[in-house]
Amino acid sequence: MTLSASNDFSEEPALNWSRFDPERRLGARGKGPLSVGMLLSGSLAIITTLTLYGALYFFAEYYLAQMLLDRGPTQYACVLLGFWAFFILMFKRYKLRLQRSPLKFPLTSDRQGFVLTSRTVDEVTGKIYTLAADPERFLVFNRILIALSSLKNLGRVSDIDEILRSAGEKDESAMETSFSQLNGFLWAIPVLGFIGTVLGLSQSLSNFGSLLDESSDVGSIVSSLKQITGGLSTAFETTLVALVIALALQLIMTVQKQNEEEFLDELSDYCLRQITSRIRILPLEEDREA
Repeated sequence: MTLSASNDFSEEPALNWSRFDPERRLGARGKGPLSVGMLLSGSLAIITTLTLYGALYFFAEYYLAQMLLDRGPTQYACVLLGFWAFFILMFKRYKLRLQRSPLKFPLTSDRQGFVLTSRTVDEVTGKIYTLAADPERFLVFNRILIALSSLKNLGRVSDIDEILRSAGEKDESAMETSFSQLNGFLWAIPVLGFIGTVLGLSQSLSNFGSLLDESSDVGSIVSSLKQITGGLSTAFETTLVALVIALALQLIMTVQKQNEEEFLDELSDYCLRQITSRIRILPLEEDREA
């Protein structure tokens, strides 16, 4: 459906979170405006990991496939968490695109002399419900509806800017919280790599100890040492894979977080232009403020 700024109440709202949220479109409940549920993203990660390893078995003779197939269980865990974090970031990307959609629609009238007061609140509120079927699911509309509710019910306009600022701080906190899962994954992936390296080193040293106990021939010991040192290099490959996955995810997450921070700044600027700058105090409201 094409988004268009229509004011006709008979037409379907241009914005519909329930229809366009990426989690909802795949049959999940949809966690929030910028938050992603663990179940759907985790399920997709498991399916993708199984598909990848199923395909790698047909290329088992190649070095890259061996790095992922023959280096112990930590490689499987790193790949799974990597795909899990990747799908969370992809969902967040499309959620952010949906949350940006309302910013292209003006809320207040462009007619000469229009001001936002307790008497014109219903006009702006009606415009919001015309544009969105579920405006509370859009950060910008939810923030404005909270502020307009105070203006309409209390008739006070002096606190509107403070209400919008408080709602903005809440949105920033929610945005930071939505990255907590990813931060956990980015911590766990390198740790799993180090665990794999420790397991490989432990196994190599154990084999070396067994070799000294079972063999007294210097030639056979030297020959076996080559296999042990080869095992040591293999052990460090677990950390290599984990660090590469973590690095790629960190770069993607940094870009996504920056985009979300820029969106919140755009949202605050939108509220300033569409709401705060249009507020005027009528004589009756001056009496109420006194």
